[in-house]
Amino acid sequence: MKKTPLALATIVSLSLISGYPSSSSAEKEQLTIYSDQEEMSISLVGRYKSEAALDEGGAEIVDYDKKHQRTFVVNGADQSLDILDLSSTTENSEIPLYKKVFLKDIDLGSFVPGDLTSVAVHPTSEYVAVAIPAEEKTAKGMVALFQTNGEFIKAYEVDSLPDMVTFSPNGKQLIVANEGEPKDDYSVDPEGSVSIVDVSKGAENASVNTVGFSSLDEKKIDENVRVFSPDATPAQDFEPEYIQVTPDNQKAYISLQENNAIAELDLETQTFTSVNSLGFKDHSIEGNGLDASNKSDEVDSKPLPVLGMYQPDGIVLYTVEGENYIITPNEGDSRDYTGYSEETRVADLERDTGHSIKLDADHYKGFTQKQLDQLLKDGLWNEEQLGRLKVTTANGLNKNGEYEALYSYGGRSFSVYETEEFEQLYDSGDEFERITSQALPSNFNSSNDNNVFKDRSDDKGPEPETAEVGEINGKQYAFIGLERQGGIMVYDIDNPEKPQFVTYFTSRDFSSEDGSVKGDSAPEGLKFVAAEDSPRGKAMLLAAHEVSGTVAAYEVENLSVEKKLAGTVREETASVVTKVEKNNVPEWIKYVYEKLGIKQFNSYNGESHEVEETNK
Repeated sequence: MKKTPLALATIVSLSLISGYPSSSSAEKEQLTIYSDQEEMSISLVGRYKSEAALDEGGAEIVDYDKKHQRTFVVNGADQSLDILDLSSTTENSEIPLYKKVFLKDIDLGSFVPGDLTSVAVHPTSEYVAVAIPAEEKTAKGMVALFQTNGEFIKAYEVDSLPDMVTFSPNGKQLIVANEGEPKDDYSVDPEGSVSIVDVSKGAENASVNTVGFSSLDEKKIDENVRVFSPDATPAQDFEPEYIQVTPDNQKAYISLQENNAIAELDLETQTFTSVNSLGFKDHSIEGNGLDASNKSDEVDSKPLPVLGMYQPDGIVLYTVEGENYIITPNEGDSRDYTGYSEETRVADLERDTGHSIKLDADHYKGFTQKQLDQLLKDGLWNEEQLGRLKVTTANGLNKNGEYEALYSYGGRSFSVYETEEFEQLYDSGDEFERITSQALPSNFNSSNDNNVFKDRSDDKGPEPETAEVGEINGKQYAFIGLERQGGIMVYDIDNPEKPQFVTYFTSRDFSSEDGSVKGDSAPEGLKFVAAEDSPRGKAMLLAAHEVSGTVAAYEVENLSVEKKLAGTVREETASVVTKVEKNNVPEWIKYVYEKLGIKQFNSYNGESHEVEETNK
């Protein structure tokens, strides 16, 4: 597509439908691509189906072994590590299972595993690491090492609830994020920590050092970092989720999702050096709006007096001209246990807490106090407006015991931070909701286990979950997976201060008449495979989808030189169709089709205009 101004909010969709064989049927699956430019081509070249039931975690985290062209997938439903053979993947193929390694078949002594949560492939040696929490999640967990053929090597004890594993770029250290979640009744609340496993002497001769936050000077903790669990110290309250290591192997950055923060760890001294707040998103500003209700009948994304807590889970680090930057998909998360819950809805906040709401315009750049007061008079707390939105009870109280600001979960966006002062350089604002509302108007803000329109608007919207960075033809791109809405956003990130939207694509299928979820739903883990490491000689993106239990292999091409239309060479046949109100063709529609060389507008059923053109 010819590029059209994003300010005009124009998203043109193209559906490419191909057949994908499965073990049960040769049903057709859909890959749909939405873009405002012709920079990138994406095709679905393979899929693995774990056959797990819907929402059982059949495919959660994925990594890739370039030497043997194998893909390693965490399968929570089967309590297994699924090893896939990507070497034989051809267009529209089923990715074959090479081997399935069940936790029950591994000798872990008296340790009783409860799950497996993450996998990482060593950068040079032929083994992988898997994080294994204990059945009792507050007990110490394990990290197990396997050869790339699936043979068990050895397991090492780490701390409570290991949630993510990664190797340093030089392969000398395995770093494990131990989340340390509390028991449901809060009778036990372990400290969060990071285990540093020295594997420099080989997988069988490793040593473990676990680092907590108890010795960190509280002056090194940003004052805006959330520490809010009942009677918890910062060391207990911090829950490490995800890790990224700098290219020089000197530092690790760890997301603390519920705390809305990122911690910095010195890998040489093996000590935490700081905990940095990610700040708060002012949804009252134009361009930062949100659709806050699942009860209104239409998409209604607009500025509202809410502060969003960014709260990323997965993060990714990348480098531009020697400087490190961190990309955060701003998912959001709450603490919601029987022993303590911070979660409520705006309409219930006063009743649930006994504290009144008295919004103060000093917290919002988009509204004056007079405007805020008028919003209240106009029914701001109604369920069709802000009343349904989930917010925290832990933030916003003033010294008089009044809620003078409302804090919601997640930013419905992605952000870029520099790593020296942790200043936010960029946030995508409300682009995700604007794009998906046009790309999937009937399924906007659907959840990952249903197709209901606006089902997640009152929660965290499309819920960006994970991110990956890849370089194609010398250009760096960010891929951001939307856990609830499904699909993946792609941005050009060569300039960290001004990322540019490139495309949104999804292989989730919303066409079922009975409302069932089909295709690939809930991207939980992404892995970029460079062209030189790919079995097909072209860059690939692997996406593990937790709810559908599938892994999708997408081939990704930069079309900066060769002009193509959604994966099809321009000289071949391509079709573009849209409909607009009769006798009311907007100027932007005329602009788009003028640029495409489309001149004919045909009447259709006396109710709309249909525009159709075939480029040959």
